Amino acid sequence: MAKVLCVLYDDPTDGYPAAGSPTAYARDGLPRIDSYPDGQTAPTPRAIDFTPGHLLGSVSGELGLRAFLESRGHTLVVTSDKEGPDSVFDRELADADVVVSQPFWPAYLTAERIAGAKNLKLAVTAGIGSDHVDLDAAIAHGVTVAEVTYSNSISVAEHVVMMTLSLVRNYLPAHQLVLDGGWHIADCVSRSYDLEGMHVGTVAAGRIGLAVLRRLAPFDVALHYTDRHRLPADVESELGLVFHESAADMVPHCDVVTINAPLHPETEHLFDDKLLAAMKRGTYLINTARARIVDQDAVRRALESGQLAGYAGDVWYPQPAPADHPWRGMPHHGMTPHISGSSLSAQARYAAGTREILESWLDGTPVREEYLIVDGGGLAGTGARSYAVRADAPDGLPGTARL
Repeated sequence: MAKVLCVLYDDPTDGYPAAGSPTAYARDGLPRIDSYPDGQTAPTPRAIDFTPGHLLGSVSGELGLRAFLESRGHTLVVTSDKEGPDSVFDRELADADVVVSQPFWPAYLTAERIAGAKNLKLAVTAGIGSDHVDLDAAIAHGVTVAEVTYSNSISVAEHVVMMTLSLVRNYLPAHQLVLDGGWHIADCVSRSYDLEGMHVGTVAAGRIGLAVLRRLAPFDVALHYTDRHRLPADVESELGLVFHESAADMVPHCDVVTINAPLHPETEHLFDDKLLAAMKRGTYLINTARARIVDQDAVRRALESGQLAGYAGDVWYPQPAPADHPWRGMPHHGMTPHISGSSLSAQARYAAGTREILESWLDGTPVREEYLIVDGGGLAGTGARSYAVRADAPDGLPGTARL
C-alpha cells in the first residue's frame, strides 16, 4: 500500500466552509469545461469525491482524495507545515511513496530531500509548474514527476488581464478611497489611463501567454510577443502579432509587458536594472510566472523612480512572503498572494487531474503523456517538450526550459 503525502495551504482564517451551508460559497456550481483551447481534454478520472466549486486546495479540502485513497487501503497525510527539518513535511517524507503539492504552496523537493526519501516514486504538482522539484535529482533517483497540464492556464491568463486593467485604470487606489470614506476624484484619475491603443507584449507565448494575447486583442491594443518558438503564421495574422527575437528587443516598444515564461537559468533575473531602463518610462509590468524572473530590488527602484508606472503579480520569493518583504511597501503595486491559478474553478480541474494521475499510477497504467515531466529516468511528455538537455549534462539531465 502507498503513503501519499499532500502539502496544501492553510484553511481560511475564519474556518473551512461548513458543509451544506447555503452561504458557504458565492455560487452554487461551475460551468462545465470539457476541453482546452488546444483540444486537450480536461481531466477524466473514473470518479470524484468532491463537489466542484468547493475549496479543495486547502488542508481540509484534501484535494478530495481521502475517500478514494483510503477505500483502496492507502494512507493519506495532509499538512501545510513544510518549512525546516522539523516540519511535518520533512518527517513524513522519509517513508512517503508519493508527494502532492501545489505551486502556490510548494513542497520543495530538493536533491537532498529526494535522496533521503528512499520510498519516493512519484511527485505530483496539483496545477502546472514543477520547478519546485529538482528534476535532475528526480531523474537520478527514478522518481516520476507529473503535473496537471493546462488545468489552470486560463485561470492565470484571466488574472493577468485583471491586473493589467487594474494597474492602467488605477483601480486599486480608487477602491481604497471608497473604503476610506473619500470621494476625491482627481486623486483617482490622475494616474488612470485607457488601455485602448497601447502596445502590450508578452515574454513567452505558450498556453498562458497566448491566452493573454487572445483576451487582450478585443481591447484594440497592438500586440507583441517574444518566444523561443515562433507562433504559426496564421495565429500571428489572426491577432496582428509582432514577433521579437528577445525580450530586450521587445520591451522598448511596449506600454504593458506581461511575463509568462518559466524560471530557468536564461530567465532568472532577466528583468534587471538594465532591461527595466530600456523600457518606456511609465511601462506597466505584470508577472504571474515566477518572482525570480525579475530582480526584486530593481523592480522596487524602478517604481520609486517612476520608470515603471506599476507592477503587479502574484509570485514572490520566498513564498510565503514574510511580513517585511520589500514588495509589500513599494509604490504603485497590485500584488496578490500566489492565487492566480487557484480559483475554485481551477481547483476542481487540478484536483480531478491529480486523482486521474494517482488512479493511473496506482493501477500501473500509463499516466497521460501531457501530464508527464519526468518518467523512466528521463524527461517525458510535456517535460521532454519543455526542457532542453544541457550539452554537458551527464545521462541526459535537464537544463534550461524551452517553453
